[in-house]
Amino acid sequence: MITLENLSIGYTSKNNRKVVAEGINATLMEGELTCLIGPNGIGKSTLLRTLSAFQPALSGNITIDGKQLETLSDKEVSRLIGVVLTSKPDVQNITVTELVGLGRSPYTGFWGTLNENDREIVDESIAKTGISHLSERMIQTLSDGERQKVMIAKALAQQTPVIYLDEPTAFLDYPSKVDMLLLLRQLAHETKKTIFLSTHDLELALQLADRLWLLSTNTQQQSTTLEVGTPGELAATGSLTRFIEGKGIHFHPETLTISVDK
Repeated sequence: MITLENLSIGYTSKNNRKVVAEGINATLMEGELTCLIGPNGIGKSTLLRTLSAFQPALSGNITIDGKQLETLSDKEVSRLIGVVLTSKPDVQNITVTELVGLGRSPYTGFWGTLNENDREIVDESIAKTGISHLSERMIQTLSDGERQKVMIAKALAQQTPVIYLDEPTAFLDYPSKVDMLLLLRQLAHETKKTIFLSTHDLELALQLADRLWLLSTNTQQQSTTLEVGTPGELAATGSLTRFIEGKGIHFHPETLTISVDK
């Protein structure tokens, strides 16, 4: 569904060009939950912003369903990619149904008026995320976990084949983190969407992700590299051990678990 070819990501200013990572080659598969992991500051958010067309790639190609991302209009991108950010929606006095309805904006024209088909899609999206009982609640009255499910429902209402999420479990308690990743895994498998998210919840990603993208620093070459595989595959190559283990922290590849010295 999505192919990255010799991709370089980073930032450019008038007199400077900062490369965060380069030479990235990978494929995102439909019907899978893929988790992007790596240390703080490695470039996970930069990669997500580049894949979402929020910032341009420095070089290389991102291809979605045979089309190069940089050649697509904003409207075309909005019908291919849904994005759920970590930041809370800066809205007040709007119901859950109304907010999810904003996901239909790529299809509703200038006035944003929903027709019967749009309203059915909104109701289905709310039902798929298990928040039908919240449909008439004001967004400011929701918990962080409930609000995050609303934003996922909004992305579903957008009816894109691809959904990117930046730290969707941030600010959630542990049961809510588990619930959120289980929901995203279920949606990927049942709707055959490509769901790609960055996370620091490593142990949950090891248990629930179909595939991992691991960004790490190659100390010999002083560069950032991307390794792709199932949790079991990256455990077998030693990549997860190198990423996780440190003073008092141990990774057990046979069980994909982490322990800490007491």
